[in-house]
Amino acid sequence: MGKQSAARKQKVKKDQEPPCVSIKLLEGSPLKYKKIKPGKNTRKLWIKQSHLEYEIELKRLQIELMKLQKHMQATGMRVLAIFEGRDAAGKGGTIKRITAFLNPRLTKVVALAKPSDTEMTQWYFQRYVPHLPAAGELVLFDRSWYNRAMVEPVMGFCTDEQHKRFLKDVPLFEEMLVKDGIKLFKFYFSVSKEEQAKRFAARKLDPLKQYKLSPVDKLAQEYWDKYSVKKFQMLNESNRTLSPWTIIRSDNKKKARLNCMKYLLSHLDYEDKLPAGELRPDPEIVISGIDEIKHMETHLFAPRELRG
Repeated sequence: MGKQSAARKQKVKKDQEPPCVSIKLLEGSPLKYKKIKPGKNTRKLWIKQSHLEYEIELKRLQIELMKLQKHMQATGMRVLAIFEGRDAAGKGGTIKRITAFLNPRLTKVVALAKPSDTEMTQWYFQRYVPHLPAAGELVLFDRSWYNRAMVEPVMGFCTDEQHKRFLKDVPLFEEMLVKDGIKLFKFYFSVSKEEQAKRFAARKLDPLKQYKLSPVDKLAQEYWDKYSVKKFQMLNESNRTLSPWTIIRSDNKKKARLNCMKYLLSHLDYEDKLPAGELRPDPEIVISGIDEIKHMETHLFAPRELRG
């Protein structure tokens, strides 16, 4: 009798347990609720240790960015960061993490739509100039004037002459910005062809990501090799001592975000900065422009060996 009663209680208890479900927590939730105590209204959640470590490191770097912004406001420092790369390379996600806790009055994200009929008649750089940083501002371009280096020539949105003229003009334009005192960072997010295909597929299935889909995405895989050629030209013509490119390997989004933030912070001076060793980027993730050019020169006739 006692055994039957215990078994019945066990069955009732099992029936009352919530079903096991797979959910995606908002970033920051695991860290926020890490120390919560078990109770009547709590449930167990299983989080990968690597994800928890990522969130701890991310928060630490976001605090550093807040220190940097405070210093920028006090000194009038101007910082401009350009984010380039193929579609679905992780540019937007990195920008989102950088700006998450910064003062929006001093932080601007610029993602311009296609040029208007009037802008098409202007000097090419003209529509970007009004968005350059003023004193104390951090400006992040989610794609920039480098549209004319890769997307426009591949998709036929500019002429060969316009493309060639841009490659000659852009080092001079950026030299003026740097000599005027703007701290310029040029990040190229490098994603593999296979990983890009996976991310495109995920966008189609996730209703929260479908706004990212565009007609150009469908051609990104088809024109992969054409983009590689234009990337090589772009790096060769615009990687200069005053305005070098920094390549971010971004097949692993989380590592890409953290290392991009580390690179940015390690190259700027501000008060109460973490020791240099704690802001040193992973050399497997962050590659200099000159090393990427050498890699591309070596593998230019073996497209499968080229990184995105």
